[in-house]
Amino acid sequence: IAAAVDIWARGPAAVPPPRQPRTPVLPVEGERNVLITSALPYVNNVPHLGNIIGCVLSADTFARYCRLRNWNTLFVCGTDEYGTATETRALEEGLSPQELCDRYHAVHADVYAWFGISFDHFGRTTTPQQTRIAQDIFQRLLARGFLLQDTLEQLRCESCGRYLADRFVEGTCPFCGYAEARGDQCDKCGKLINAVELKNPQCKLCRGTPVVTPTQHLFLDLPKLEGRLEAWLERTWAVGDWTANARHITRTWLRDGLKPRCITRDLTWGTPVPLDGFRDKVFYVWFDAPIGYLSITANYTDQWERWWKNPQQ
Repeated sequence: IAAAVDIWARGPAAVPPPRQPRTPVLPVEGERNVLITSALPYVNNVPHLGNIIGCVLSADTFARYCRLRNWNTLFVCGTDEYGTATETRALEEGLSPQELCDRYHAVHADVYAWFGISFDHFGRTTTPQQTRIAQDIFQRLLARGFLLQDTLEQLRCESCGRYLADRFVEGTCPFCGYAEARGDQCDKCGKLINAVELKNPQCKLCRGTPVVTPTQHLFLDLPKLEGRLEAWLERTWAVGDWTANARHITRTWLRDGLKPRCITRDLTWGTPVPLDGFRDKVFYVWFDAPIGYLSITANYTDQWERWWKNPQQ
């Protein structure tokens, strides 16, 4: 504050000259290096003002502040493009998932450019770098024993020859009797539903009757990490800037005990699972999408690890 008062008193001539942007922006030894990301907007819609305010605007404001401070700043974002919602919207619009993503990625990029959002790079998750980095992380987890195999019961449509993701099946809600409940939630009573619990289920693609069929999936062995996670949290809570709400939610998860988390899906649109016996599956979008921050940076510069694996800077 004292420095700001001093510069204000001395006038514009005392302001340091603005940093000359470099391409690509990379960490610099001895300087303050700031990497900024904002939540990856989902690609299957046209962004509106609420998306911008709730997603990219605060990060943009902070990026502008950092640049005004002459900090070495990289601001990246991009569209989140895999997952069931993309497949569903593509079917509605009569497009392939890739065609849908290409269309809406361009729409998003144009909207943010019109608003003057100051991304250094606005990318997407459907890239070779995304596949390479996601599969590498998977292989590391597998080699270190952090993955499990287990059987799930899912609805399969024999007419379509595919397992039905939650959004591809509807039926009667087992709780309130609503006849058009989705395979993940009832829009009438609001309760979450396991698709196999639906009464009179129907495939949304062909209106056939699916059958419950067992299928093998891979799970992240979160209980194996619970002790190490608790120790790490205690250290970071002591020195970090966690909100009271974030601490409460995290403690609730740990109190109830971490559970294995399924990271694969019986879909075609997604990052392929590179393991024999699972090559007809893709990664669950919430395993895959956070890795998009890394892969988007990797599309910006082949030296992306200098930002993501460089705690000294």
